[in-house]
Amino acid sequence: MFVGHYGVAFAARRVERRIPLWLFFIAVQFVDILWCGFILLGIEKVRIVPGYTAASPLDFTYYPYTHSLIGSIGWAGVAFVLYRLFYRYKGSPKPALVLAVAVLSHWFLDLLVHTRDLDIINETFKVGFGLWNYPVVELIVEFAILFAGLVYYLRGNRDLGRKRRVGMIVFAVIMALIQLSSAFGPPPPSVKVIGIAGLIMYALFAVAAFLLEPRSGKGDVAVPVAKAG
Repeated sequence: MFVGHYGVAFAARRVERRIPLWLFFIAVQFVDILWCGFILLGIEKVRIVPGYTAASPLDFTYYPYTHSLIGSIGWAGVAFVLYRLFYRYKGSPKPALVLAVAVLSHWFLDLLVHTRDLDIINETFKVGFGLWNYPVVELIVEFAILFAGLVYYLRGNRDLGRKRRVGMIVFAVIMALIQLSSAFGPPPPSVKVIGIAGLIMYALFAVAAFLLEPRSGKGDVAVPVAKAG
């Protein structure tokens, strides 16, 4: 799962308007951002095996810290605590809770596409529905989640200017095209390239979300950003 995660980010942004879209973009990919760093450091392991699944050549041999269910719950808890600490535990805990749920959503969406390589705890019981073996179905599911989240977001921001709305749609289409190239393109040349390219991609997407969504007092509409509830 790649672009489908961003559908959750769009939807979460409408549910909790005190947190900006770019932060939700980071939250839904938080465990993959960590994973990219961990494979570069050799803490977690992945092999490139062309044809391993129809849509992905990656054989995830060891990643319990980022992609186990218990690990994902832990990182969601970290996001919750960090957000609350940033505001010194003032106001409603709802923004921090929504942010934590966005982090945790990553594991459950990955469950749809991964083979049986997602473990619950300590590499003992692994699960995965394996949609990567059915690339057309997998892409339909990913694009449906992405664009459903985008539509939900746009319908909740009717005052968003036309240029920004078009920009959001174009951005989502570009993400979908990147997903297509990844699914049907050649396998990556090395694990190092996977880690570096992933970190760059996640950063660029978050920056794009920051630029496309107006901040309070700027742009087409004043959209509340994160502050104490």
